Amino acid sequence: MKKLILSTALATLMALPALAPVQAQEPKHGGNMVVTYKDDVATLDPAIGYDWQNWSMIKSVFDGLMDYEPGTTKLRPGLAESYEISEDGLTYTFKLRPGVKFHNGRELVADDVVYSINRVIKPATQSPGQGFFGMIEGFDDAAAGKADTVSGVSAPDKNTVVFKLSRPDATFLHIMALNFSFIVPKEAVEEAGADFGKKPVGTGAFKLTEWTLGQRLVFEKNADYWISGVPYLDSFTVEVGQEPVVALLRAQKGEVDVPGDGIPPAKFVEVMKDKAQADLVVEGGQLHTGYITMNVTQAPFDKVEVRRAVNMAINKDRIVQVINGRAVPANQPLPPSMPGYTKDYEGYKFDQAAAKKLLADAGYENGFDTELFVMNTDPNPRIAQAIQQDLKAIGINAQIKSLAQANVIEAGGAGTAPMIWSGGMAWIADFPDPANFYGPILGCSGAVEGGWNWSKYCNAELDKLAAEADSIVDPNKVDERLAKWSEIYMKVMEDAPWAPVFNEQRFTMKSARMGGDDALYVDPVSIPVNYDYVYIKE
Repeated sequence: MKKLILSTALATLMALPALAPVQAQEPKHGGNMVVTYKDDVATLDPAIGYDWQNWSMIKSVFDGLMDYEPGTTKLRPGLAESYEISEDGLTYTFKLRPGVKFHNGRELVADDVVYSINRVIKPATQSPGQGFFGMIEGFDDAAAGKADTVSGVSAPDKNTVVFKLSRPDATFLHIMALNFSFIVPKEAVEEAGADFGKKPVGTGAFKLTEWTLGQRLVFEKNADYWISGVPYLDSFTVEVGQEPVVALLRAQKGEVDVPGDGIPPAKFVEVMKDKAQADLVVEGGQLHTGYITMNVTQAPFDKVEVRRAVNMAINKDRIVQVINGRAVPANQPLPPSMPGYTKDYEGYKFDQAAAKKLLADAGYENGFDTELFVMNTDPNPRIAQAIQQDLKAIGINAQIKSLAQANVIEAGGAGTAPMIWSGGMAWIADFPDPANFYGPILGCSGAVEGGWNWSKYCNAELDKLAAEADSIVDPNKVDERLAKWSEIYMKVMEDAPWAPVFNEQRFTMKSARMGGDDALYVDPVSIPVNYDYVYIKE
């Protein structure tokens, strides 16, 4: 079978014996880092965990076939030493790294990968990640319980795993880097049963050695980790039940290394005005966009001129000030840290006069009345009020409907909300690929009853372009694929079903004794910190 040839850079990376990032200074080994959270951790089972708090812990306990370069969104091999993609993009063959061991001492083999993928897809597991594997051959039958295993995953020998897909899908390698694809040992899962999430066994850089519910979790270094020299820490402790304000005070005293819930909004300005504290704050982008949806199936938002007018009416800089500058103005659906982001695109500039002219051109010279739905937790009502004022300035009278999150989501899915401010529900990517920002929230598949495409925008031409983009699976054609996604999002902005408002930034405080590149503390796929690669300088 003819194979696609991997790029030289990727092939070289696969040959490296160690995958640690280049650090600004020589990392030191040893010590214990303390992280705090308000809430207890729900689970460390990679098939179940699906919230930002436990993802980075799960990533430190388990590994997948693929991973990301620390602090970046760039894919790299993980447990897979190498992989090949068939010319038609339907077959992926992974070769496992030899000698990798689970925390229980057993060597990882290909059957473990087959078991782990099947476990996530089985209905009995009730994994929230089941749907990510829909491109694998035989998924529908296995997900419906009509087959015991998914036919498209096999292990021809102990070091080889083969995936057969029902359609080409360039996001597949990202799926292999998601926690839902992390590899678990069958015997440990069966021994622990429903408690596997509290007694996790993986191949990761750390192993869980203590979990006192409501108090703390302790993770100790895996001395047999397959990446040479990693991790640098001897251990890290996660203390739970810590109110964010208390955690901040403890961090100021040097008792806490990273307040996991971040800087409390009420204390943000105070912290940033104090140079000693501000010097300990690391800022980074998130895979997040906050936006206003406009229901394109309802008048007056069925007219593109009206939707463009709304885009021009929003003073994004002022709205960013409402949240104390914890974001950057957005000009397109993708956030700046997402591959495929169009860097030279300016978007719709704030221009009230031009907005009024567009309304007049659309037959709404005297404006109109509408409703703006918003989640009723701070700061979202305040943001909605700022949006309301901006719209009022061009003649749009928007009544704010401040409701519980579930009610806003229900109205959006049902198509009964003319406008929605997405705050508190804004899209944060599951994985760093532009496709993840399209299908669920802008594609035709999401513009259905109960779907997350609240603008009910459906452009069949763009859906076709999206399918073409995701059929480009050759690693050497990544730039070509991203260019197609850029084109798609530029066409979305022409149709203007959204008014993108801002991209939230992450602000993490770290103690003065913590070392490692700043990017590790705002790692886009390891929130709030990449535990495997940070270290203690003292």
